[in-house]
Amino acid sequence: MKTDLEHALECVVNIYHQYAVRNPPIDDYLNKFEFSKLLKETAKPFLHNTMPPNTSVDDYISKLFAKADRNHDGRLKFTEFLTTLNLVVIDAHNRSHESGRPWTHGHDHGHDHGHDHGHSHDHGHSHGPQK
Repeated sequence: MKTDLEHALECVVNIYHQYAVRNPPIDDYLNKFEFSKLLKETAKPFLHNTMPPNTSVDDYISKLFAKADRNHDGRLKFTEFLTTLNLVVIDAHNRSHESGRPWTHGHDHGHDHGHDHGHSHDHGHSHGPQK
């Protein structure tokens, strides 16, 4: 049986590939448009809770893209994409401390987000009844 983290990591790889291979030729990279579309379609509520105050989603995504595109080629390979996820998760962690409560991205951990990635987002935290 896979752990929640294993499922989450599998999701990261699968979602990356869904967006990186949408437009032929299949290149296994995300351009800025694909990157923005991926985040807006799969993580918009999360972004709204992690982006700095007085920043638009598009500006935040642009800054994340620029930070991750280490070689400045205008596209993100998978390792650069992971850098972006790292930045967003660090922002989420920092904001959870600023708010004085555990990070819940506006929801309880013990529910399914309905994204149908083949797993629940129940993170095993004791924020209420477990599934």
